[in-house]
Amino acid sequence: MDVEIVSIAERPDLVGALWGMPNLWPEFMRQDPVSDLGYAWMLAEAPEYVSVALDGDGRVVARSFSVPFALHAEGRGGVLPTRGWDQVLMWAMEDRRDGRTPDTVSAIEISVARDLLGRGMSGRMLTAMRDRAKERGFAEVVAPVRPNGKHLEPHTPMAEYALRTRPEDGLPQDPWLRVHVRAGGVVDSVATASMTISESVERWREWTGLPFDTDGPVEVPFALTPVRCEASHGYAVYVEPNVWVRHRV
Repeated sequence: MDVEIVSIAERPDLVGALWGMPNLWPEFMRQDPVSDLGYAWMLAEAPEYVSVALDGDGRVVARSFSVPFALHAEGRGGVLPTRGWDQVLMWAMEDRRDGRTPDTVSAIEISVARDLLGRGMSGRMLTAMRDRAKERGFAEVVAPVRPNGKHLEPHTPMAEYALRTRPEDGLPQDPWLRVHVRAGGVVDSVATASMTISESVERWREWTGLPFDTDGPVEVPFALTPVRCEASHGYAVYVEPNVWVRHRV
């Protein structure tokens, strides 16, 4: 399928279509407070790092978000943070505010229209992200990857899941990790607390349709780990692990 990949800096008129593209994110995943700030910031302050793919009819069929940040700044030392997705967005915003020169690009999201899943579009968006980072003079792209098969095993530690490989070719067992490794990425580490979503049990009930009426772990569809419910105290917390992958470009 022929597509054209353009940045929002090049086509600001596509912001509405970008948000209008249906995606598969469960409701609870849209409740991270960092994302409330981060997505608006990316579009306003770093639109050249936000891209969409257009099919032959001009329909937005995929989107990607990334941010430049200073991984090797003082106090960071080139070590990818255990707070993953949340931390890298916060660093990117702090670096822009403080005038710090970025040295690395981090992927934030790649989403594909439902009718094009499984047709290699996510890999094409990743390749475009890598290519654009290289064109801007960066030597590395990193990604806090959300393995798309992990939700089927919420009780398996991410450190165990991320290292599983296929016997026939040695590639990761997880499909999304496999896309990254095929593109030249190297699994680096686990971001043990990449995203944290905490709210009242009432809100969790609204998001999931589950009772959240007993203290303890709750398996929520599409969550990578169980949600910790403190029903007796009226709140529940989801701490999502991701897998850091490094791409030299």
